[in-house]
Amino acid sequence: MAVTATRRIRIVAGDACLEAELRDTPTARAVWEALPFEAGANTWGEEIYFRIPVSLELEPEARDVVQVGDLGYWPAGQAFCVFFGPTPVSREGEIRPASAVNVFGRIVGDVASLKKVRDGDPVRVERIA
Repeated sequence: MAVTATRRIRIVAGDACLEAELRDTPTARAVWEALPFEAGANTWGEEIYFRIPVSLELEPEARDVVQVGDLGYWPAGQAFCVFFGPTPVSREGEIRPASAVNVFGRIVGDVASLKKVRDGDPVRVERIA
């Protein structure tokens, strides 16, 4: 059985620079193929999101509650989402997107630097390996 190497990406948002690992999902593969891309950040509570050149539907495993550090694709906005805390619709003890997302990766390490990112800050996402 062949071993698939983990795909890693770099996310630079404002002054924050983080790495993430992608899962082996259709959404992760589509995002990988579209890299690199740049956009202006939108913030919604402790979520950063921005439109990307990928158009997909929800996968069967789509989630309406996510974890700190999850990367999600939001089909309704064609958006790449980085979750690092509660959103305005979160209930106590959870992180809830506006609607279901395809979780396709996860930040490696601490997400605290994302709290400094503001609306309009430049965001760049690129392949590492």
